Amino acid sequence: MKTDYSALHVRWMIRRDQDRVLEIEKDCFASPWTRGDFERAISTRNKIGMVVEELDEHQVLGFMIYELFGNRLNLARIAVEKRYRREGVGSAMIRKLLSKLGYFRRTMITAKLRESELEAQLFFKSFDFRAIGLLRGYFDGNGEDAYMMRYRLPSRCTRKREPAFICLDRDDWKAWEK
Repeated sequence: MKTDYSALHVRWMIRRDQDRVLEIEKDCFASPWTRGDFERAISTRNKIGMVVEELDEHQVLGFMIYELFGNRLNLARIAVEKRYRREGVGSAMIRKLLSKLGYFRRTMITAKLRESELEAQLFFKSFDFRAIGLLRGYFDGNGEDAYMMRYRLPSRCTRKREPAFICLDRDDWKAWEK
């Protein structure tokens, strides 16, 4: 049974959310961020942390951290507590992110997904994200490749030609991202 979207609230992450966010993080990722990683992320001027909570219980069910760049948002981290997956929690966060786009400001969202995370790839594809590149050896630890996923607002004029899919080695992808 899907969670009632009206019972979910996406709001800014605050300090009292940290313990709960760390629990979800540790449960969802093989290489979880530390408390220090989160504190650095949300204290950086261009990074924003948000949580999804159930209105009745005020319990945090998931979180995301995204970065603001000139014409795009970059989703740095997103996670939903396992027992609430496929219940609309992740969708609520993506819809919130999509609502921040506009033709006269940021027009796209990017995210880097592990090559092994097929479920995440399909989730993002359901929101019209497209794989636009492969970043070889992107993830630290095991050197796993990443798919660069992108959502772009539909053009209001003529449709621009999408660039070809690219494949970059670890030395090249940082320069390409800028």
